[in-house]
Amino acid sequence: MFDWLGLRKGLPLWWSYKLNAEMKEDVEDIFEGIADTRMNILKAWTAEYWDHLDRLLSQMSVQEQGGSLFSSEAQAVWERLFASTQTRASDFSEIFLLDADGQVLFSTDQRHLGHGYGTDRILAPGLTYCQAVPEGRKCLYGPYADPWTQIIGPSSSSFHDKMTLLFITPITMGGQWKGALCGRVPNDVIGDLIQRESGHVYPDSGDNYLFMAKPELNTHIAPGTALSRSRFEDRTFTHGENLKDGVTTDWGMVSVKEHTELELVFTDPATRQLHPGVASTIKNGSNLFAAFPGYSDYRHISVIGKGVTFQLPHCPDVWGMMCEGDLEEVYRIRSIRWTQFRHSLGWLAALGAIGTILVYYLMTNAMPAAGALLVGACNLLLGLAMVWSLDRYGNRSTVSQMRKLNQFIRINAEGKGDLTQRLDTTLFDHNETRDLAKWINNMIDSLEGIMLQVKLASIDVLTNQRVLSDSTVVTASATERVSGKIGDMILSIRSQLKDIDIAKDAAGEMRETLRQLENKASEQIGVAQGELVRIGDKMGQISSRVSETNRSIEAFMVTTKEIRGVLNVIEEISAQTHLLALNASIEAARVGEQGRGFAVVAAEIKKLADLTRQSTEEVHEIVHHIYQNAQAATVTMAEGTRVVSEGTELVAAASEILSSANEDDSLKSQIIDVVVVIMEKIAKVSIQNRTISTEVEGNVQELLSDFMNVRHTSSHVEAITAFLQQLVGQFQLTEARKR
Repeated sequence: MFDWLGLRKGLPLWWSYKLNAEMKEDVEDIFEGIADTRMNILKAWTAEYWDHLDRLLSQMSVQEQGGSLFSSEAQAVWERLFASTQTRASDFSEIFLLDADGQVLFSTDQRHLGHGYGTDRILAPGLTYCQAVPEGRKCLYGPYADPWTQIIGPSSSSFHDKMTLLFITPITMGGQWKGALCGRVPNDVIGDLIQRESGHVYPDSGDNYLFMAKPELNTHIAPGTALSRSRFEDRTFTHGENLKDGVTTDWGMVSVKEHTELELVFTDPATRQLHPGVASTIKNGSNLFAAFPGYSDYRHISVIGKGVTFQLPHCPDVWGMMCEGDLEEVYRIRSIRWTQFRHSLGWLAALGAIGTILVYYLMTNAMPAAGALLVGACNLLLGLAMVWSLDRYGNRSTVSQMRKLNQFIRINAEGKGDLTQRLDTTLFDHNETRDLAKWINNMIDSLEGIMLQVKLASIDVLTNQRVLSDSTVVTASATERVSGKIGDMILSIRSQLKDIDIAKDAAGEMRETLRQLENKASEQIGVAQGELVRIGDKMGQISSRVSETNRSIEAFMVTTKEIRGVLNVIEEISAQTHLLALNASIEAARVGEQGRGFAVVAAEIKKLADLTRQSTEEVHEIVHHIYQNAQAATVTMAEGTRVVSEGTELVAAASEILSSANEDDSLKSQIIDVVVVIMEKIAKVSIQNRTISTEVEGNVQELLSDFMNVRHTSSHVEAITAFLQQLVGQFQLTEARKR
C-alpha cells in the first residue's frame, strides 16, 4: 500500500492525501499551469533576445552604407548600437562580434577584444553548427562553462558563475562565412525565469528545473543532466540541507562542487537510475503525477508534479523541465471544515460524556425534576462554552485571516497599490486561508512582473519613439533637399529636351540641304560624264582620220576649241564643288561637335574638287599640246596617234573620279540619315526621362506628406506612452527586479 515509502513515512502522507483527495484535480491543474507558463516564458524570452540581435545586426548593416561591415569606419557607430541593445536586453552580460577567423572584433567589454575562438575552443560546436549550411543558421549554444562569463560579471541574476548560454547569429555574404554576432547570457538567468521565488506556490519544496532530454548538438551531455540551477543549490531557498553543503540520504551524500548545471544528474540514489519523473518525461515527452505515493527524487523524498520536453528557438537540443513539489507540502492543507468539525467533535464528545454521568447520577438518586433541570442547565452551559470556543479558536481566527486578505487585496485593487509587499503565509493556518494567501502572493508577483515589463517596454517605446521622431525630422529635411534637386533636374531635362529638339530640326534641315546639293552635284557630274563621252568619240574620230590630217586640220582646230569649252565647264563644276565643300565645312563648324562627321565628308568633297581641278588643268595643258601638235600633224602622224591615246586615258580617269564623287555623296546622305534617326531616339529618351522625373517628384511630395503623418502619429504615440507610464507609476514596484 505504501510502496517504496514504507509504513513510517507512507502512513502520514497517505492520510494527508486522503483528507484532501478532492484537491487532486486542482493540484493537477496547478502543475499543468506552472509547467505551461514556465515553458512559454522561456520560449518568449528566447524569441525576444533573438529579435534584439536581429535588430542590432540590421542596424549595423544600415550604418554600413555600402562599405564593409568589418571596416574601421563602421566600428565608429558600433559602440552606441551595442550599448543601446544591451540596455534594452538587460540579460545580456556581453554582446560581441566575431570575424571569420573567430577573433573577437568588437565587444561591450573591452577586455574581451582580440580573444580567439578557433576550432579547438569552447565555442567550436556552436560555430560549426552555424556554418553547416552555406547561408548560415542561428544557434542557441549551451549551457557550457565559459570563464569569460565569470570574468565579465552578472547581468540580471543575483546568482552568478561561469555557466553560459550563448546566442549566435551568423553573418554571411554571398554564401561565405564572415563571422557571427553573439549575445552572452549567464545561465542562472534562465533559472530565475522558471523559479520566480517571491511568487513560488510551494515555497518549502517546490522546484522547477531544466534537464537534457535529447542531445543533438551537445552530445556529451547525458539525458537527465541538469541544465539550470536548482533552488536547493544555495541555502537562500531552503529550510535545511542544500546541495553546496551536501544533501544526506540513506545511500550517501548528494552535492555539487561549483554549480548544479552539468554536475548533477537526476538519479534515484537507491537504484542509480534516472528518477521516475525525469525518465517518464524523456520517454513520453510529458509526465503528470499528482497522486499518492508520488515518485522518489534524488533526496529520496516523495514528490509529485509535471514534466514536459520542448525546444527553444534555434536550439538543436531537446530540453526537459520538471515542476515539482513535495507531496507532503502539496497535501499539507487542513481544511477549515475539517478543523471546525474536529473542534466540534471534541465538544460533542465532552457534552455526551458529562450528560451521561449527570443522568446516571440523578436517576440513581431519584431526583427527576431537579435532574432534568440540572441536565438542561449543564447542556446549556456546555453549549455556550462550545459556541464560545468555536468562535474564539475557529471563527475569529478565520475572520482575522480573511480580513488580512481583504485588506491586502483592497490596497492593490484600488489601482495605486504597493506591489512590493507580500503576505506572510506563516501567519495563516494550514487551511484554505494559507492556500489563498499563497495564490494571492503568486498573483501579485505575476502582476508586478507584468507591470515591470510594461514599464520597461514603455520606456523602450518612448526612447525609440523619440529616436524615430528625430530621424523623421532629419529624413524629412533630406527628402525636401532631394525634392529640390529633383526639381532642378527636371528643369535641366526640359531645357535639354528643347536643345535636342532644336538640334533635331537643324539636322533635318541640314539633311534636306545636303540632299539638294547632292542632286545638283549629281546633275553636273552627269553633264561632265556626257561631255567626256563626247570627247572619247572625238578622240576616235581623230584616230580614224589621222591619215586625212591635212584635210581635217581646220575641223580639228574647231574640235580643240570645243574641248577647251568642255574643260571650262569642268573647271566651273570643280569650282562649284569646292565652294559647296567649303560651305559644308562652315555649316559643320557651326553645328559644333555634332557636325564633326559632316566636316570630314566636306573635307573629302573638297579634296575630290581639287583633284578634278588638277585633272582639268592637266587635260587643258594636253589639249594645248594637241593644238600645237595639230599644227605639226602633217609632219608626224605617229605623234598625233600618241596624243590621242593619252587623251582617251585621261577621259577614262576623269569619268572614274566623277563616279567616285557621286558614290561619296550617297554615303554622305546615308550618314546624315543615321544621325537624324539617333537624334530622334535621344529626343524620345529625354521625353521619357521628363515623364519619369515628374513621377519621382510627385512621389517625393507624397513621401514628405507621409513623413508629416509619421511625425504626427509619433507625437500621438509618445503621448500614449507617457500616459501608460503614468498609470504604471501609480504602483510601487521593486526596481531592482529585472522581470
